[in-house]
Parts: sequence; C-alpha cells; structure tokens
Amino acid sequence: MTGARILVIKLGALGDFVLATGPFAAIRQHHADAEITLLTTPPFAAMARQTGFFDHVWDFGRPQKARLRGYLKLYTHLRKARFDRVYDLQTSDRSSFYRHFTGKVEWSGIARGCSHPHRNPDRDSMHTLDRQAEQLRDAGIMSTPPPDLDWAAADIGRYNLPESYALLVPGGSAHRPAKRWPAANYGRLAQALWEQGILPVVLGAGAEQALADQIEEVCPDAVSFVDRTDFTDIICLARDARLAIGNDTGPMHLAAAAGCPSLVLFSAESTPALCAPRGQNVTILQQNDLANLSIDIVFAQLNL
Repeated sequence: MTGARILVIKLGALGDFVLATGPFAAIRQHHADAEITLLTTPPFAAMARQTGFFDHVWDFGRPQKARLRGYLKLYTHLRKARFDRVYDLQTSDRSSFYRHFTGKVEWSGIARGCSHPHRNPDRDSMHTLDRQAEQLRDAGIMSTPPPDLDWAAADIGRYNLPESYALLVPGGSAHRPAKRWPAANYGRLAQALWEQGILPVVLGAGAEQALADQIEEVCPDAVSFVDRTDFTDIICLARDARLAIGNDTGPMHLAAAAGCPSLVLFSAESTPALCAPRGQNVTILQQNDLANLSIDIVFAQLNL
C-alpha cells in the first residue's frame, strides 16, 4: 500500500491508549510510506502528535450524542479523506458505526461486514495488547512490539528532584472508588519510603489533590505533583524514578511502559489478565478489597 491513506481509530482511555502505542508503531512500520491519520479525543491529541507515528491527528472522534454538528464534522472529514484502510483499535459499537461514514474501505476491526475482521470468538477474554496484536495479524501485520514510549521528551529538571524518588498514584476512576487503595495507606507507605531515603512524589489531577493532602498529613515530606504534569512529563519522570506504585489507572501504564519498576494494585473491580500494564518490570498485586491489603505486604513487594 505505497502512498496509501490510512486511518487509525483510538479514542481512549489513557491506559488503553498507552497499550495501543505498540500497535501504532506496528502500523507505521508496515505502512512506512503511507499518510496515516489518527482519530482520537482531546486528552490524547498532544501525546499522539509527539509519538511521530501519525501525519495527522484528529481529536473529534467522540461527538456528544446531542450535538448533530459534531457528527456532521466527523462524517465530512471521514468522507472527504477517502481512506484506503482503517484500523479500528477501539473496536466499540461507536467506532464500528463510523464504518458507515467512510464509504467502502478496507477495515480491520469488528464492524459487521468489514474486510479484515478480528474473528476470534474469545477476543474479549484476551489482554488488550494481545488482542490488538492478533487483530493486526489478521490484517497482515505480523509483528507488534510492546508499548513504545521512546519518543517522549520533557524537561523534568524544572522539578528539582533528588536522585532517589518514587512515584505514587493514589487516584483512579472517581466513579469506581473500590479500585483505590486507601490514601492513608499511601501516606504510611510514603513515610516508609522517606525513611529509606526515597522522596515520595504524588501524581494526580483535579480532585485527587485531596488524596495528596491525606498522604502529606501522614508523611509531611511527600511532594504533591497533582496538576503539575502532563502525560509526557509522567513518562520522563518514570524513567528516572526508583519505582512507581499505584492503583489500576492510566498513569501506571505510562510508568510501566517507560521501564520504571512498577507495582500496580488491583481489586476485584478489574481483571489484570485483561488490562494490566505491560513493561519490563511490572508487578501485579491483587486483593479483592484493597482496604484489606496491608502496608507490610505492599512494602515487601518493593524489594528495597
């Protein structure tokens, strides 16, 4: 497909987007001379542009249901682009519906009647990365690398961090609090890290400042970076960190894929076999109710 026009669809969320960087790289390598467009959403557009995998990034991939104008914009762009092939890595009902907007085009995904369907009946029982790699094999891309964050670059010197620091990620889905280890436990863990000469650095955004406050109540020497980092900053901070520990949430995917020794805490709310972060040094610790996960068990997993 020399000179082909390729569309890749990946709308979110953060963890899924990080896992998709491996497939992104595989698609770019397979279509080295193609013009590749990514259809995504605003939170991921800047990071997508930094990857270097795409010639164009469209951030209007999820119009609000009540906004006809948004759907008209998407329809117009998809029709006018005249893509030769689409790789739907979102594989949702929404993204499959977009096949009606593109006209007749080669399509890799699960849309009914598509040219390159991922037919595995057990696809929903596969880890995201394995599922997407198999989907790409069905479309002729035989090798998919692990998540690739080598492109990320940021000036983290502005944070003035010591040589030894650890990243703590106490947040996660606000509507799924059972996925969170209690903030007070993170505070006690932060104090234990500080006593080992490791500065605890708390990551998060928005309302997660309240979690950082609870951690600092227990460990006053902990530092809050809530709302002080973008995705690329987190990647670069993770590269130099001693370790990262956090809940099943997007920033832990960034840390793991960056090569940081990462301990990820799972409750019964999600299944690591389907969605755990992938990286060179990732440990998964699962407890059905994270409130019952002791600090001693967590600290022992850090191997300090």
